Amino acid sequence: MTLDGCVAVVTGGSGALGSAAASALGFAGATVAVLARRADRLAETVDALTATGVEACALHADVLDRQQLDQARDTVLDRYGRIDILVNAAGGNIPEATLGEGERFFDLPADALRSVLELNLFGTILPCQVFGAAMIPQDTTSRSIVNVSSMASQRALTRVVGYGAAKAAVESFTRWLAVDCARNYGDRLRVNAIAPGFFVGEQNRSLLLDEEGELTTRGRTIVERTPAGRFGEPVDLASTLVWLCSPASRFVTGVVVPVDGGFSAFSGV
Repeated sequence: MTLDGCVAVVTGGSGALGSAAASALGFAGATVAVLARRADRLAETVDALTATGVEACALHADVLDRQQLDQARDTVLDRYGRIDILVNAAGGNIPEATLGEGERFFDLPADALRSVLELNLFGTILPCQVFGAAMIPQDTTSRSIVNVSSMASQRALTRVVGYGAAKAAVESFTRWLAVDCARNYGDRLRVNAIAPGFFVGEQNRSLLLDEEGELTTRGRTIVERTPAGRFGEPVDLASTLVWLCSPASRFVTGVVVPVDGGFSAFSGV
């Protein structure tokens, strides 16, 4: 399960899940290149990593901008000479594509739905193309791409139609790319995904918690239907991510691993 000597790129690395992913990889021994759009949050994340002894660098880029991604890849290769791991944690939802109380799906603006699809699907595809091209194995080292999906891809969750459809597309793309890479490179370039259950982040906080930090009606319903009886914490993803990125999972590709406290296994009855 060690990642000593590996170089990892984490997109969306300044977010709650992305920063936890970067920390997990760093603590397992990897050098971590953190990619994000917000320069201030990016600097804070890298500073926090280096303060714990992790070798890390900042990549200021937008996952939907091919030119910025190319520059970020070249920066990593110039500095470290290789890329072994890619974690695509960039994504999320936007308020305009989320149904409010009393609103109808038929009235949702197409542009908002399109934005969510682009952020989550193309925000995964483009980094896979750009960084993945630099991960094509030239030796026997096993390299790994891990995408981030969601429970919304597997279950119909109210209010987040665009986000659910986008993450379902991410899962389909994950399986396709896994097969393509396995047929071309065997177990030396693997592609999998993690499907987190409900974790509190900036984008969904107001849906799950009120201003006092108490559960909203929606938050209470989710916790009641999660057998573990709580929301996930970013650290809960760490061991699964490290496993998928390490040689310990070298015969695992094309799967989506739920990290959800039993949510996907429970009928609600």
